[in-house]
Amino acid sequence: MIENRFFPELRGNFGFGCMRLPMKDGHVDYDEFSRMADAFIAAGLNYFDTAHGYINGQSETAIRDCVAKRHDRSEFLLTDKLTDPYFRKQEDIRPFFESQLEACGVDYFDFYLMHAQDRNNYPKYQRCRAYETVAELKKEGKIRHFGISFHDKAEVLDRILTEHPEIEIVQIQFNYVDYEDASVESRKVYEVCERHGKPVSVMEPVKGGSLVNLPEKADQILRGLNGGSNASYALRFAASFPNMAVVLSGMSNMAQMEDNLSAMADFRPLDETEREAIRQVCDIFHGLNLIPCTGCRYCVDENHCPKNILIPDVFSAMNAREAFHSWNSGMYYGVATRGGHGKASECIRCGKCEKVCPQHLPIRELLKKVAGAFEG
Repeated sequence: MIENRFFPELRGNFGFGCMRLPMKDGHVDYDEFSRMADAFIAAGLNYFDTAHGYINGQSETAIRDCVAKRHDRSEFLLTDKLTDPYFRKQEDIRPFFESQLEACGVDYFDFYLMHAQDRNNYPKYQRCRAYETVAELKKEGKIRHFGISFHDKAEVLDRILTEHPEIEIVQIQFNYVDYEDASVESRKVYEVCERHGKPVSVMEPVKGGSLVNLPEKADQILRGLNGGSNASYALRFAASFPNMAVVLSGMSNMAQMEDNLSAMADFRPLDETEREAIRQVCDIFHGLNLIPCTGCRYCVDENHCPKNILIPDVFSAMNAREAFHSWNSGMYYGVATRGGHGKASECIRCGKCEKVCPQHLPIRELLKKVAGAFEG
């Protein structure tokens, strides 16, 4: 187990992201999650990451019942977040924060982040004195470390870190496909963190699973290496950069947990042969016309879509059609648009989905493209 040079209490450099927990009949599968949490802690790791909106509030309470109630507080670190929709003024922040502590079954958070900061919501956090309020909570011992999660261009992050040097950690989207992507700017955002001397927490290292189920040519390249899984190369790519404090993985079953632990419990950086293979995989991806959706589901959770269109699911079907020429992509599109769920063509262009999309996707235009492919 490597020693974490940024936060001594953080064991290793791998964290359990709790946005995609195992599910059963619409609820978190507590038995499976408990087994996964036990295996994670038994491997010598201790960092769990959640937010109130994850799985419509189920993530926090699952952590309470499967982690906090079953393990001593010294065995795990917990990160939670202050999310835009859950406060309107400064006076709302403390009650919301206290409700999160209660939901998670803890007395303090090891890390607390301003959630999904970008040029649109940052002024609200400023206006509501969110940064100052959280600084007070830290002084009171209810927060150990303060940071932000971030979804925007490098110039916006530079402004935030300049105006708030008290920030201790920055959570960014970082993976090998997004590294040079002009919309995500993973490399540039990471370099801003380096310039400001801020350690980084990585989200979406496997891009919502897109870097696990690769197009055939890309899959063959990685299979020609030393036997690691596709996910393992994505995780190790992200963790190989010097300012990475922790790389998160949103694991949904024990098989994913075991695979990720095999790559990260005894982490080693990518070697040059593996880096060259990743460069070749990137070239293949950049030649495809894929929708860069990570499946975070912000656009469909909290009733954002009035037509109940399962946007990530129909985008996934579209990507399967484009990348894998999947014969059954139409079938999956059909599954995603049944049972009261709208078709892509039923979009009324209200734009609610685009306002909450961390990737800033032109969802309304993309739905027109999907409708043309599957409904034409």
